[in-house]
Amino acid sequence: MPKVVSRSAVSSSTDAQPTASSAAALRVYYCICGEFILVLDASLSALPRRKTDKAFIIRCQDGDSAKARVFKLNAVSGDPILLEREGGHEHQYRFLCPRCTLPIGYQSTPPPAKSGQFLYVLPGALTQMQGQVPQGAFDGEDSIE
Repeated sequence: MPKVVSRSAVSSSTDAQPTASSAAALRVYYCICGEFILVLDASLSALPRRKTDKAFIIRCQDGDSAKARVFKLNAVSGDPILLEREGGHEHQYRFLCPRCTLPIGYQSTPPPAKSGQFLYVLPGALTQMQGQVPQGAFDGEDSIE
């Protein structure tokens, strides 16, 4: 057999300006069970939060004041629920982890994802480290003694 030899050179410069693609780093999020769930063009912690349930707000469609986020959601549709809120009712079309069926988020319009203006990610549902419980996952839970 012939011997294969390859050579490569890597060049970098500390003076180089960041490119648009390097500035737009994608963040990957996982369910508590370790399943890949979300890729997003920003950190969840940098997104605005909903006042009613502190869910992270991901803009799905361009609006007058802001552009839509770039994201990919790997979740299955769950049963819709009707919540009683102050001043009325709210329909939530839930998204669940495809492996463990943990609720990940919801939107106010029927599936598919991105069909509405916003997608809401529940606080404590996702983590950036596989196999690690996210901070705040059990906030609001009653402690068992």
